[in-house]
Amino acid sequence: MNESPPIEVQDIENGWEWAIVEIFGHRRHVGKVREEERFGSKMLRVDVPKLGPGKDEISWSSHFYGGSSIFSYTPTDQETAMNYAERVYAPPRLFRDHRSAVDVVDQDEVEAAREHEDTTLGERSGLSAAVDDASGGV
Repeated sequence: MNESPPIEVQDIENGWEWAIVEIFGHRRHVGKVREEERFGSKMLRVDVPKLGPGKDEISWSSHFYGGSSIFSYTPTDQETAMNYAERVYAPPRLFRDHRSAVDVVDQDEVEAAREHEDTTLGERSGLSAAVDDASGGV
């Protein structure tokens, strides 16, 4: 059997350790974990890092699960957990104001286009009148 060497789990303060946790096989959380007592029973607390727009801006979201809902638990290290957080983080798209492009249009060009429309419409009216005269006003 091909076995990989065990991962060295880094102990962090107050009983926390880094892990990848799958819940019911449908949700995956990567972050700091520890056992806590809540509502009269032991629960797993998972604190997942969320990276902000700044380089060192990290916030944490906490999730609590009962022992029977844990599908898999894989100890890992801080570097792996933070790499996963970086992959999940997508920076927000910048807002593009399209109205500023309209403001750049030269007003003389707008007036010229309106005058061109007016003359074109006038020519069409004259043409349709000529066609009506030729056809006998049908």
